[in-house]
Amino acid sequence: MDETQREPVPRADAGELETALAFLEFARHCLLKKVEGLSEDDLRRRLVPSETTLLGLVQHCAAGERWWFAHHLGGVAEYADIDFSMVVPPGTSAAEVIDDYRAAVVEANRYIAAAGSPETLTAVPIDGVHKTMRWVLAHKTSELIRHVGHADILREQIDGVTGR
Repeated sequence: MDETQREPVPRADAGELETALAFLEFARHCLLKKVEGLSEDDLRRRLVPSETTLLGLVQHCAAGERWWFAHHLGGVAEYADIDFSMVVPPGTSAAEVIDDYRAAVVEANRYIAAAGSPETLTAVPIDGVHKTMRWVLAHKTSELIRHVGHADILREQIDGVTGR
């Protein structure tokens, strides 16, 4: 089977932060690629026993951007009790969910830029410990890419499109 969405991984290697951000942006891009060109019905299709859908993954990942970067790194209290649900309410359109994900990424990038250094500690502790932005970037990227893998499988089941 051809990998119709295949792209090379980032080649950035000039510094720790540049490399980490290149892979985070690549993962974000891959998630959005998985939902391109699909109908509202396809984006909401449940193809596995859990409530996971392509649109639900995007909604969940938007919450993750806010939880890790705005709340933990930036100290924004309003995201302390964020909803990580993968169930998109029927009245919320696919465009709204995708636009919200893009907005969450822009917001997250502001907190990353404000932190500036991989050595910067989180404003809000994680399991009682202030972690570095390095740790948050590594964790969030690995979590996101795992969800992109889920999205890749769901997309392949919908229309046969594959690849990172």
